[in-house]
Amino acid sequence: MVTLKEAVTKADFKQFVKFPFSLYKGSPYWVPPIIKDELETFDKSKNPAFKNARAWFYMAFKDNRLVGRVVVIINDLEVNQQKIPKVRFGWFDFIDDLEVSQTLFDKVAEIGKEHQLKFMEGPVGFSNLDKVGVLTEGFDHIGTMITWYNHAYYVKHYEHAGLTKEKGYLENKFLASSADPALFTKLQAIVKKRYGLREINFTRTEEVLPMADKMFDLFNETYSKLSSFVPITEVQKAYFKKKYISFINPEYIKFIVDKEDNLIAFAIVMPSFSKALQKANGKLFPFGIFHLLKAKKRSKDVIFYLIGIHPEYQNKGVTAVIFNEYYKTFSEKGIVNCIRTPELEENIAIRQMWKHFNPVVYKRRATFRKDLL
Repeated sequence: MVTLKEAVTKADFKQFVKFPFSLYKGSPYWVPPIIKDELETFDKSKNPAFKNARAWFYMAFKDNRLVGRVVVIINDLEVNQQKIPKVRFGWFDFIDDLEVSQTLFDKVAEIGKEHQLKFMEGPVGFSNLDKVGVLTEGFDHIGTMITWYNHAYYVKHYEHAGLTKEKGYLENKFLASSADPALFTKLQAIVKKRYGLREINFTRTEEVLPMADKMFDLFNETYSKLSSFVPITEVQKAYFKKKYISFINPEYIKFIVDKEDNLIAFAIVMPSFSKALQKANGKLFPFGIFHLLKAKKRSKDVIFYLIGIHPEYQNKGVTAVIFNEYYKTFSEKGIVNCIRTPELEENIAIRQMWKHFNPVVYKRRATFRKDLL
């Protein structure tokens, strides 16, 4: 028999966060989070997502053993402002036991129905900057710090519970040397002259922070038409600046401004911390921090985290300016592999943007949905 326990105490949350460490023990592909960071994500006093969202944290037990977990989320901005009657669920992990997963699915549905919501969808987080999707292909590739990894049996459990695929996501990678720089060096000069644009490069994190709010505003404007989009609020901007900007080499952040210094495009690339996080095994101290700092400076793999271009400048060659700046930076630092974060299958524009780099789809993931009413 499977029983559920809601996490409410500090000890509960620590147990909740540490469950995947046993589920994926020994996996060469799973990338563990930093336990402290994960706990702060679930802390209502620290994560501003809770100003516009409610969440319930459940652990599943069988034979007195922890065998599964799930976070049930209602994003009030999504439900009340966007009129999308959805109950979200994420951080969803379980052993290969259909009774366990079904019990957790039933709890998600129960909470959704209690709040008169019409469907459930997951796995997703609180916002668009959280992790998304259950892995459906590419189980033999190492994960990243900004994606969930899962065993291959997960999809079987979603389907057994009556959920169907809602949104598909692609993950691509390519060699930094795969594109001929002649494809963008000449074009970027023409684009900058035609539209009066200039690039802004950074050497120190302190230089980035004053412009970070403008970047998040542009992010909201760029992605607002995508079906999964929930805007980033003012308090979330401050939170994400603190949480992410310090992890990023300032040289990997590129801004493009117009003649009035209005931000019209940005791109953020992160060093790959995957192997460093595996060595840290959830702990910053005493040695985890050194693995992360080493990766920040020396990793030859990078992750394209975000790219945003103002709607008025899309399809006008602005990406050539961005690529040219990264080509110079990557050449200087000897970057080998470029990895892209999950992108919606429906986002054809983003795929067109990368076509000259000969990208390879090496992972696929999806969210799954079930109607409740």
